[in-house]
Amino acid sequence: MLLWPVVTLVGFLLLTALVIAMGTQSTSRYETEKRTAVAPTPRGRHAAAAESLSA
Repeated sequence: MLLWPVVTLVGFLLLTALVIAMGTQSTSRYETEKRTAVAPTPRGRHAAAAESLSA
């Protein structure tokens, strides 16, 4: 009688742990890619204005 609620609870906890593990790994990968990404250089009208201000 108590078997199915226990099986349900254990399954829920396992699935929750799986989702947390996948989210942690994905977040770690995102942070690593974000740190190694090169910032794009500005182009167009705004770049010309930035260059004239720095000169």
